[in-house]
Amino acid sequence: MTRTSLPTRLIATLTSKRGARIAAVVALLALVAIIGGLGRAAAPPRAGAAPVDSESMQVSRLLEQFPGSDQQSVIVVASRTDGGTLTEADLAAFTDVQTAVANSGDTLRPPTVSDDGRAAIITTRITVGEDNTATAEVIKGLRATVAEHQPAGLELQVTGGPAFGADVASAFDGADFTLLIVTIAVVAVLLIVTYRSPVLWLLPLTVVGLADQAANRATAALGGALELSFDAGIISVLVFGAGTNYALLLISRYREELLVNDDHREALRKAWLGAAPAIVASNLTVVLALSTLVLAVIPGTRGLGAAAALGLLIAAAAVLFALPPVLALCGRRVFWPFVPRPDTAASERSSLWYAIGSRVVAKPLIALVGGLVLLGVMASGLAGTTTGLTQLEKFRVPSESAVGLTILSEHFPPGEAQPTTIVANESSADEVADAAKSVPGVIRATVIGHTEGLDGLDRRLVRISVVGTPAPGTPESLELVRQVRDAVHAVDGANAQVGGTVAEDVDARAGNARDLQVIAPLIIAVCGLILLVLLRSVLAPVVLLLANLISAAAAIGAGSWLSRIVFDRAALDLQVPLLSFLFLVALGIDYTIFLVHRARSETRHVSTPLDRRSATARGIVAAVTHTGGVITSAGIVLAAVFAALGVLPLVTLGQLGLIVGLGVIVDTIVVRTVVVPALFGLLGDRIWWPSRVASPAAAASAAQSTDGARGGRVDVATSE
Repeated sequence: MTRTSLPTRLIATLTSKRGARIAAVVALLALVAIIGGLGRAAAPPRAGAAPVDSESMQVSRLLEQFPGSDQQSVIVVASRTDGGTLTEADLAAFTDVQTAVANSGDTLRPPTVSDDGRAAIITTRITVGEDNTATAEVIKGLRATVAEHQPAGLELQVTGGPAFGADVASAFDGADFTLLIVTIAVVAVLLIVTYRSPVLWLLPLTVVGLADQAANRATAALGGALELSFDAGIISVLVFGAGTNYALLLISRYREELLVNDDHREALRKAWLGAAPAIVASNLTVVLALSTLVLAVIPGTRGLGAAAALGLLIAAAAVLFALPPVLALCGRRVFWPFVPRPDTAASERSSLWYAIGSRVVAKPLIALVGGLVLLGVMASGLAGTTTGLTQLEKFRVPSESAVGLTILSEHFPPGEAQPTTIVANESSADEVADAAKSVPGVIRATVIGHTEGLDGLDRRLVRISVVGTPAPGTPESLELVRQVRDAVHAVDGANAQVGGTVAEDVDARAGNARDLQVIAPLIIAVCGLILLVLLRSVLAPVVLLLANLISAAAAIGAGSWLSRIVFDRAALDLQVPLLSFLFLVALGIDYTIFLVHRARSETRHVSTPLDRRSATARGIVAAVTHTGGVITSAGIVLAAVFAALGVLPLVTLGQLGLIVGLGVIVDTIVVRTVVVPALFGLLGDRIWWPSRVASPAAAASAAQSTDGARGGRVDVATSE
C-alpha cells in the first residue's frame, strides 16, 4: 500500500466536501479570534531616529533627571500678512498673545524683533507628553489659543522641536485608515481586471483583508511585548501585497489545472501541491531577509523586521490554509463568466508569453544585452544621490512648524528654533560653555539648568543650550554639531555630551550607514542560501542574485532621479536606501522563485528533443508561458500597493513607495521576462550545475540513442 505524503493528505482534507466546510470555519474563527483577542494590543510609539546607545539618546535620558524635564520650549513666530515691517500696534497685540499662551513658569519678556523688523518671536514652555502623540494634543491646544487671540494683519505659527514632533504624529491621524482603504481599492480593481470575474476577486481580497487585520493586532502585541517600534503602514502594505501575490499564484495554478481536470477538487489539490512549495520558499525568503533587521541599531528599522516577518507568516498561512477550502466550496463556477473547462483549453503556442519566451531564448545574447543596457541607464541615477532630508523636506505638505521655521530662518538665526543641548559636570560648566563658544558658527552657549546627584553619584550636572547660525538639518548644522562635540569632549573631567534634534540627526545618519553596510550583505547571503537549497545548484543562485542586485540598483537609481527631478527632493531619507534594498532584493527573489521553480519542474518533464534547444531552454520557455501572466499581475498589484504609501504625509514613505513600486514593475517586466530567460537560454543545462535536471524518460531516451544514433544529435538533459 502506497503511503501519501503529509502535504497530500493535508490538502486532500482541506478540499474534501466535509473537510472544506470545517476548514473554512476553523480558519475564519482563528483569524477572528486573533483580531478580537488582541484587539486592545498597542505597539509602542515611534522611537527616536538615532541608535538607543548613541550620544544624543544618552543626553535625552540624562535630561530626564533635570527639574522640569517634562517641559520644553516652543516658539511663536509673528509676521505681517503683507510682508511689511511690524508696527508698534502689531507688537502690542503680539504681547497680548504672549500673555494668553504663557506658562505659569515663563518669564515674560518683550517679543524679540528681527533686525529687519519684519518678524518677531516669543518663547513659551509646554508640558510635553510621554510621546509625540500626547504632545500633539498639547500643541493643538496651544495653537487653538494662539488662533483665538490672533491679531488682524498678522500671521502666527507655532514651531520648535516639540511642535515638529507633534506635527509628525498628527500627520498620521487617520493615515493608516486612509492607506488601508486605498490599498483595498487598488487591490480590488486589479483583481477584477486580472480575473475578469465579478465574484472571484472577493475571495482572495476577503482572506487577505482578514489576514491583514490579524497581522495588525498580532504585530502590535509583539511590539508591545518586546518594546519594538515600527511603522504599521508598511506592515499593512507588505501583508496585502505579498498575500495577494500568493493568492494570485495559487489561483492561477488552480485555473491551469481546471483546464485539464474535470474534478475541481482534484484540480485544486494539484494546484496547491504545485504552488505551495514556491509560496513557502518565497515567503521564508522574505521572512528571513526581514529577520536580519534585528541586527539594526536604528530602533524603527529593528522593530520593522520582526513585525513584518510575523505579518508575512500570517499572510502566507491564510492563503495556504484558509483560501483553498473556500475555493473548494465555491467550485469552478467562481470564475464566471470565463469558467475554465478542459474543452476550453487553448494551445500554449498561441500564448503571448510563449511568443515572448521563445523569442528571448532564440536570441538570448541580444535580449540580455538590451535588458542590461536599460537597467544600466536606470542605475546611472545613483550618481549624485545623497541621503538625509532636512525637517522642512520631510513633509509632503508643509506643516505649520515647517512654515514657522521657514519664516524664522528668513529673519533670525535659524538655529534659534532648535538649540543644541550639552550635558556636563557642573564643575566644568564654564570651560564647556567657553569651548562651545569657540566653535565658528556658534552664536551663544548659555547655562540653563542643573540637577543634584545622578543615579546615586555625588556629582551635579549642568545643562547648556547652544545656538548656532545654520538651519537645523542642513549639512552646515550637522558639521557644527560634530565640531561642538570635538570641542567639549576635549575638556578634561567634564564628561560632556552633546544632544538635541540636530545631534540626533547626526547619530541617525551614522546608524543608518552602519545598518546598510552590515545588513545588506546578510540579505544577499540569506537570499542566496534559499536559492541554493531550493534549486540545488551553485551557479543558478549566483546568476540570479546578480540579476536581482542589478535590478535593485536600477530601481534605486531611477527612483532617486525621479525624486530629485520630478518631486524636487534633493536627497533620499535616511532609511530609504536600506529598506528599498531589502524589499527590492527579497521581493525580487520572490518572483525569481515563482519563475525558476516552475522552470525546474518543466525541465524535468522534457522527454523528447522537439528542437535544437536544451531541456532547460525549453523549460524556461514553458515557465514563462505559464507564469508570465500571473507574475506580471502580481508585480502590478504589489507595485500599486507600495505606490499607495504616497497618500501618507511623510516624504520618507512616498520615496519608499516610489522606488519599490518602480523596482517591482521593472523586475517583473524586464528581469523576469527578459534577463532571466536570456541567461537560461545562454547557459542552458549548465545553469543547474552541479545538478543535472531532466526526467527519467529523457535520460532513458538519451541512453538508447547513444548506440542507435551515433551520428545523430539528441538534445536532452541527463537524469539528476
